[in-house]
Amino acid sequence: MSTPALHARQAELAAPPSPRGPISEALIELLVRDPADVDDAAADALRLRAEAAAAASDDLLADDDVQLALFCMYLAHYGPLDWAGGDGGVDWEWHPGLIAARRAIETALERELRARVPMPDELPEAGPDVAALLFDLTGADSGPSLAKWASKQATDDQMHEFLMQRSIYTLREADPHSWGIPRLRGRAKAALVEIQADEYGGGRPEQMHARIFAEAMAGLGLEPSLDRYLDVASAATLASMNTMSMFGLNRRLRGAIAGHLAAFEMTSSIPNRLYGNAFRRLGYGDDVTHYFDEHVEADAVHEQIAANDLAGALADDEPALIPDIVFGAAACLHVDGLAAAHMLTAWQADESSLYSPAGDTAPEREAAAQPAADAPVRETGVE
Repeated sequence: MSTPALHARQAELAAPPSPRGPISEALIELLVRDPADVDDAAADALRLRAEAAAAASDDLLADDDVQLALFCMYLAHYGPLDWAGGDGGVDWEWHPGLIAARRAIETALERELRARVPMPDELPEAGPDVAALLFDLTGADSGPSLAKWASKQATDDQMHEFLMQRSIYTLREADPHSWGIPRLRGRAKAALVEIQADEYGGGRPEQMHARIFAEAMAGLGLEPSLDRYLDVASAATLASMNTMSMFGLNRRLRGAIAGHLAAFEMTSSIPNRLYGNAFRRLGYGDDVTHYFDEHVEADAVHEQIAANDLAGALADDEPALIPDIVFGAAACLHVDGLAAAHMLTAWQADESSLYSPAGDTAPEREAAAQPAADAPVRETGVE
């Protein structure tokens, strides 16, 4: 199916995403049914397919089929899942068959992450040393920066793609990390709540970061509804969101979600300033740049809270979690680095970063990044 036709279909209410392979196809075919009508054999068949798909994958983090399937499984917890059976997917959330299939993929994904994510030779033993290590990890220059490149060279179409890819997480900004709140205690819980309170606008709905990001999308003529661009999100983009969801939804990985958030906040301020500059260079105003400018100041504060009061305090309170705190931070840097590298590599080759089903042409795929017909016209080349 061509991308324009795919987008027209997904814009309809309760339209499922297009599958990308056998496991996502089997999952979507199951989810559209009422779970009350799904027998044990069908549910077990899905688990076996999930195990087979994970085992057959050469690279789970780049596997479109597996990552889309896992993302849809997590949608049962986040919502909306209007296209699913069982009261809009609500009855699927704790279906044993769906959980079993999800666990099969999570097990393989966690194993691959632990094998691939670079870890320090020696782990710290106390909170202050954990915080110092996180500053070292996040301060290291590991290669070309998407934000630096975008600030100087990205085209308008490429920055449209950037928001489309980022919308998969950012329209739910903070939600994956919020799963960690009931799993923490004491200082670490208080620090996480302090960070999340800012992410959710400090009690002001109009200041929620997800809403501000939606306004930036609208400023580019993009549709700021949840999962609107799921059908063109890359496997790397889905893997980034799925990694967060896996850490947040599994209590035994509470150290990893704390470390992930710490690294996430500690690497946000400078890139967001550069992304804001990219949009200013292309002629966009405060309606688009406000989201990025807001994060320059907010995340400069958050990084200290995240490193010392969240990760450091958790390390002191539960020293057994130190390996997972460091792993979560390193996984954040690794997986988000893959997502950024995917976009940068595509754009430097003058190609689209959007996912393209087999048979779609580049012009059809790139048409998805064009603003709507009634989008405001911007003067480009503004420094």
